[in-house]
Amino acid sequence: MNALTRDTNAWRLIGSIDDIPSQGARCVKNGETTIAVFRTADDRVFALEDKCPHKNGPLSQGIVHDGCVTCPLHNWVISLETGAATGADEGRTASFPVRLDGRDIYLNLEPNLEMGA
Repeated sequence: MNALTRDTNAWRLIGSIDDIPSQGARCVKNGETTIAVFRTADDRVFALEDKCPHKNGPLSQGIVHDGCVTCPLHNWVISLETGAATGADEGRTASFPVRLDGRDIYLNLEPNLEMGA
């Protein structure tokens, strides 16, 4: 089986895009893991583990801009698409696939391993 194939049962309906403010985030729990689901100004949706790779700051409380989120603790900028730190900083937080079906948001709880998460 192709390594990129995802179990269709892994997708979970977590809510509506209207539940997340523009350029904001909401969190969902998966066991001990908190996943921050972000909405950009142009209504794209991304999901990252809610921990900055620097000092585990809560990314859900950061500023969403230009496809990134800035950590509220030390201003590290994290790509919403990959979970990787940008600029001179190094590190990565787990990213999770999301898809929109109309206004409904579906989250796949398997991290994006192909992106190194």
